[in-house]
Formats: sequence, structure tokens, C-alpha cells
Amino acid sequence: MSALVEMPHVADCAVTDCSYNHDGCHAFAVTIDDDVDCATFIDIGTRGGLDRVVAQVGACQRTSCQFNTNLECGADAVRIGPGGSGTANCLTFVEG
Repeated sequence: MSALVEMPHVADCAVTDCSYNHDGCHAFAVTIDDDVDCATFIDIGTRGGLDRVVAQVGACQRTSCQFNTNLECGADAVRIGPGGSGTANCLTFVEG
């Protein structure tokens, strides 16, 4: 038996040099790593992703976030932007 789970969508991405970000995030799903960075970020100068997609959070490795339950993000939506230790950071992160 399997269950369909709604994953939070990427409501906003302000990282303009990411290949997936063109008028919004076009990755099928993003991964947030243990440094709260968007591990899906890639800058190769090529437009990537799917034309018709609402990007969602596929996995969250930051177990100390109040929205993280069993490595799944429970926020309604996330915002990605510059900051943190990498180029793209989850701005929705709240220490829990």
C-alpha cells in the first residue's frame, strides 16, 4: 500500500544564476542539504528543468529545522535565496 503525500512547493527562488530558475524554479524537486543549502542548485549557463512544473521539496537533510519530520519538509511552502554556506539557501529554515 502506498500513500500520496503532498510535498511543499518552492514558492520563490531569488537565485538568478541557477539553471533551474527561469521565471520560478523549474526543477521537479529540490533537496535541502544539512547546511540548509539548496543542493539542486546548478550554474552551467544552460536552462534546465521542466517547462510546466511547480517545484517541490523532495528531501530535507537538516534535521534541526522545526519543519523537518523524518527528513520530509512539513512547511506549507519554501523560499530559496542567496545566503548561508552555499549559493542557494532555504530561507524558510527555522531552528527547532
